[in-house]
Amino acid sequence: MLFLHGLGSSADDWTYQRAAFAAEHRVLVVDLPGHGRSARPRGPLTVERMAADIEALLMALDEPSVHVVGLSLGGCVGLALALRAPARVRSLTLVNTFARLEPASKGAGLRMAWRAVLLATAPMASVAALVARSVFPRAEQADLRRQAMASLARTSRRSYVSAMTALARFDARTSLATVRCPTMVVAGADDTTIGFEPKDALARAILGARWVVVPESGHATNADQPAAFNHVLMEFIAAR
Repeated sequence: MLFLHGLGSSADDWTYQRAAFAAEHRVLVVDLPGHGRSARPRGPLTVERMAADIEALLMALDEPSVHVVGLSLGGCVGLALALRAPARVRSLTLVNTFARLEPASKGAGLRMAWRAVLLATAPMASVAALVARSVFPRAEQADLRRQAMASLARTSRRSYVSAMTALARFDARTSLATVRCPTMVVAGADDTTIGFEPKDALARAILGARWVVVPESGHATNADQPAAFNHVLMEFIAAR
């Protein structure tokens, strides 16, 4: 199983999944280019280039095919991998992601704009605080919020901007009908970052895709509802 994290974060996104799946599966968690311990490559960073790096990693590890699970940015990279190297993707789970970036609402669009302002003018700690509060807004999520802030603050401004630009330029809408691997699209019912429409569009456009909505979950469904998320993921891959 290959887990791909969200924008500005790292492989640490998948703490609850590593523990749950390691007994029965070889679990691969990676830091995408410019994130965590992975350096930002020279030249323009694109989602497709990240997918090419993941393909090269799988080739180096001699992994013929894997169950790919991607959150947000990681979902885009997983989708791009399925399009460029279908033989490498045994199944695809897309979590709160999209084929084309569209904010969940006018408010989410304003938060993205404010994030861009902070990226240009404020320390990364301020950007991290803004993002963490939007992803984990509830009082009982204080520990998750602190962990997210620490992870996001470790990402350099340059890497974050490069990855954010790559996301803004990503558009796989015209290729979705060519995805042939078993696919599940997971949506947090309370996600205020990416709305239902782009996720629903993924499920409708990918042939035979399974559509799952997780109640009382925001953008980081794997972290704020790990038991429910792990259950649907285990059920999905068990038949693959």
